[in-house]
Amino acid sequence: MNHNKNVLYIHGMGGGGDSRIPAILSEHITGCNVIVRTYDFDPEVAWQQIQSWTEELKPTVVVGESLGSLNAIRIKGVPHILVSPSLNAPLYLGYLAPLALLPGMTWLLDRIYRPREGDRQRLHFTFSTMRKFRNLRKAALANSPYSGSNDSFFAFFGRHDHYRRSGIVSIRTWRRYFGEESFALYDGTHFMEEEFVLSLLMPAIMETAGVGNFSSL
Repeated sequence: MNHNKNVLYIHGMGGGGDSRIPAILSEHITGCNVIVRTYDFDPEVAWQQIQSWTEELKPTVVVGESLGSLNAIRIKGVPHILVSPSLNAPLYLGYLAPLALLPGMTWLLDRIYRPREGDRQRLHFTFSTMRKFRNLRKAALANSPYSGSNDSFFAFFGRHDHYRRSGIVSIRTWRRYFGEESFALYDGTHFMEEEFVLSLLMPAIMETAGVGNFSSL
């Protein structure tokens, strides 16, 4: 019988069951089952799926990556570890939603941001879907310490994350809602490189789950 603790990994936009980071974690981590499943791009459908998985798996830790961090943060009553949390991406998607009403724009966006083949989230940029992301952000930040949450949160940000230039990823926004001592920088990009997955993210998960010591920072 497997007595390992469950870690629910919420992938980012266009990720899925075969995403790179959870695959690395699953190969190397001990004492934890890292579970990642492909959820719908529509935030309302996605939340129904994620709620169901949370009830089924009863995770000890929730890990969220990039845009998926919003869904991870929204889960109450568990510790949260985030990788490159894109707290402001839902604002951009919401503001750009009217563009999807232009003829051919949804087709173009779907083509530009088409994920690679495999068990991946299908991206479909319709007006009705894109405008829902602002509500996702609102619901997630309602579970932040700024809003009174007692859950624990810790985030990793890459020093060379190009999304920080646009504000899609913002340490300032993170500090506002989650505090000054709730994050660390690593010398990498938005897409956490394997060396940092193994030296930073994995020990953080193991310590939070109670199966190891987080001594890498």
